[in-house]
Amino acid sequence: MSTRQLDTQSQSGSPQPLKVGLIGIGNMGQHHARVLSLLKNVKLVGIADVNVEHGLEAASKYKARFYEDYRELLSQVDAVCIAVPTRLHYEVGIACLQAGIHVLIEKPIAATIEEAEALVNAAAESQCILQVGHIERFNPVFQELSQVLKTEKVLALEAHRMSPYSNRANDVSVVLDLMIHDIDLLLELAGAPVVGLTASGSRCAESKYLDYVTATLGFANGVVATLTASKVTHRKTRTIAAHCRQSLTEANFLSNEISIHRHNADLLNEYHQGLYRQDGLIEKVYVKNVEPLYAELEHFVNCVRCGSEPSVGGEQALKALRLATLIEQMALDGKVWKLSDRDRLELLTNQCVTSGITWRKMTTYA
Repeated sequence: MSTRQLDTQSQSGSPQPLKVGLIGIGNMGQHHARVLSLLKNVKLVGIADVNVEHGLEAASKYKARFYEDYRELLSQVDAVCIAVPTRLHYEVGIACLQAGIHVLIEKPIAATIEEAEALVNAAAESQCILQVGHIERFNPVFQELSQVLKTEKVLALEAHRMSPYSNRANDVSVVLDLMIHDIDLLLELAGAPVVGLTASGSRCAESKYLDYVTATLGFANGVVATLTASKVTHRKTRTIAAHCRQSLTEANFLSNEISIHRHNADLLNEYHQGLYRQDGLIEKVYVKNVEPLYAELEHFVNCVRCGSEPSVGGEQALKALRLATLIEQMALDGKVWKLSDRDRLELLTNQCVTSGITWRKMTTYA
């Protein structure tokens, strides 16, 4: 995908501020506004929200103009950050892209696969940046974990993302709210298509959507992954564990820590005589102290300035949404799905690792 590069240089050669707008000033939008106001050579021009009171308050705080109708903001900006409820992602995102505005939209990219595909196509047609807010990609814990696993033979991955109940993001299931983060991360770490999947879930009596879901994925390269996400757990958890041939690597996204557990080792002296046996070796990996949202928005701004593709664009977000949608449906139906042997052979033969998840001919098991 080629992208439109902005002329952001003044006559003196110094960069002109990039004019950015924010659409949605709810829980996540407040954080976007704060970080945008801190970014170098970025001007937060306007804030749009249907809640006039909250919008005016935020606009006053960050010295921006308030717009009750986001469409009136578009002629004033080069790029926008969209932090509205998921059901509105398509409506707002398509309007911005068709207006020639670069877009960072919060995850999930859209409420349905059809809407997500339309957004990806609109970005390609307008040659505008479409970045999706899979913020954990920019978490220094994940970035260090990715580097560690490049030298390991990964056998299995295990992700837990659980939170106490809250009123935020209550228009989608826990799969689209929380699990989709780890779906994106595990797809990146496994580096192969999914060929098998099971999922189950439950919900609170008063909830319209699934509140607790667990899924098991089988990848074409033999890696197995389990994911658990919950909106009804009384302790917040954000972890990924990688079970490798020579080690166990555990990443804690809340404490900003990575630990590598190695096999037992015999320590010898210079005469190769045993001194003692170490029951276990734990290595601590240094993790930088960087706010993921700051890194994400900085990356977006750089992509807009340079006309380069974002590390988490529409195609990557669409892969995650496709798998999330399938997990959600399977958890509701209580069925097991996997590729048939013929489709699995075709998938491996064609080396479709970079094409995402291909669900063509399926076999259903009770």
